[in-house]
Amino acid sequence: MTQFVVNQTRRDPYKNFKFRLKWDGVSVAGFNQVSLPAPSTPAPETLKSPGRTKYEAITLERGVTYDTGFQNWALTPPAPGNPTPPNAANLHRDLTLELFNEASDVATTYTIHGSWVSEYQALPNLNSIDNSIVIQHIKLENEGWTK
Repeated sequence: MTQFVVNQTRRDPYKNFKFRLKWDGVSVAGFNQVSLPAPSTPAPETLKSPGRTKYEAITLERGVTYDTGFQNWALTPPAPGNPTPPNAANLHRDLTLELFNEASDVATTYTIHGSWVSEYQALPNLNSIDNSIVIQHIKLENEGWTK
């Protein structure tokens, strides 16, 4: 996690966000809006095999990150014709999405399995004393999620 040199007493840079994304147990981004579509399972074509559950992309909007590792991961999607990008080992990540209530307590936690970024729109926060990245939206493709 990024160390805060200017204000080392600040404990949680994402405290104003009701949705927080974590990997490896560390908060890496905070968001104001999340779209978590329900999984869908089509009817089986035969009675012998069940349908395969499909998980739509999760969209997170109006957020911020101070973590350069998260930023680098988000900016390295798989390229067409190049199924093995330089960071292939870290391309698919298990993430945790925490939803906070009004008292700033964790209300619900989701584990997002095997996620990767398919869309990412960010704008650096143009502030000379801050290294945050403002995220307009990020779309996480995934191999499923559990509550």
